[in-house]
Amino acid sequence: MPNTTDQRPRGTTTHDCDPQLAVTRSLLGYGFVAGPFYVAVSLAQALTRDGFDLTRHSWSLLANGHTGWIQIANLALSGLMVIAFAVGLRRAGSERRWVPRLLTVYGASLLAAAAFRADPALGFPVGTPQDTATVTWHGALHFAAGGVGFLALAAATFVVAGTDASAGRAAFATWTRVVGVLFLAGFASIASGSGGRASNIAFTVGIVLVWTWLATFALDRYRTTAPVSTTAV
Repeated sequence: MPNTTDQRPRGTTTHDCDPQLAVTRSLLGYGFVAGPFYVAVSLAQALTRDGFDLTRHSWSLLANGHTGWIQIANLALSGLMVIAFAVGLRRAGSERRWVPRLLTVYGASLLAAAAFRADPALGFPVGTPQDTATVTWHGALHFAAGGVGFLALAAATFVVAGTDASAGRAAFATWTRVVGVLFLAGFASIASGSGGRASNIAFTVGIVLVWTWLATFALDRYRTTAPVSTTAV
């Protein structure tokens, strides 16, 4: 008896994604979510918490105070999403092996930054002395984790830029390289210990830029990791 339930013409192409590819694309999607999530949660706190000054205070300081758990959770969840994205890149197999590794290091550094809280500083939270110079063991580990993670992320941008340039994708390669340079410059500025407003603003701009880049990078790789096409017969 003929099958009357499938009325598609012979030779019709459908896009049935196999389970393994579906998992890979889902993991890649976390790279797109991580940046907007981290920036939005951080900025929402920065603009509403008493005493926080975007021109003077780094976002790490938001982990202090009675609502500091929000930024701690933000760091941890963002770190897990970056690691998930790195796993997706490795599964997709479209990047040089160092890109997933470097992004995994960055994700792990965010988890470490969540576990080891930055020390209160520069009058934040309210009641903290402006000139406090106390550095605790967890504050030192926080900044060490950040330093390793930021360098790994900067390195990842340059590796990705090289890959895209070799593939003839000049526009995306240029965007990636510019973001990498600006982010590294912002990090170097604040790591110098000057503590000035210009350094903090440059670093904050670099953070927003690099998270924006990560989202565009993830979206690009998500789109190019297409579902498997099958032909109905």
